[in-house]
Order: sequence, then structure tokens, then C-alpha cells
Amino acid sequence: MAVPQNRVTRSRRNMRRSHDALVAGNPNECSNCGELKRPHHVCGACGHYDDRQVVAVTEEVELDEDAA
Repeated sequence: MAVPQNRVTRSRRNMRRSHDALVAGNPNECSNCGELKRPHHVCGACGHYDDRQVVAVTEEVELDEDAA
């Protein structure tokens, strides 16, 4: 059974975990529509990447409240 020889202090434990924090995203503005998108990814709003349309985006369909 693995048992630590000496106790790890709170300070040493926290110093070891100092690099485990989550980093916030780095969104860029889409050059076509201005929405925020992840760098080097296709824009989810308009489907553009590097000033050209890569994905065809469909229009949103509005549903009537009675139909639902």
C-alpha cells in the first residue's frame, strides 16, 4: 500500500497546483459579421473562415406558439 513518508504541507500542495487553473478563452472578431469566434475556427454565425464562405448557414425557422 502506498503511504506518503512525510506530510505534504498546504503550501507545497498549492504550489504544485498553481498551473492547474483554467485559462479564459481568447475570442476574435469575425471579419465578415463581427461576431466573436474562436481563433482559427469557422464562424458559427455566418460560416466564414479567412474571408470566404466555407459552411452554408441556414436561416432560423420561427415556430408558432400554437404549433408547439
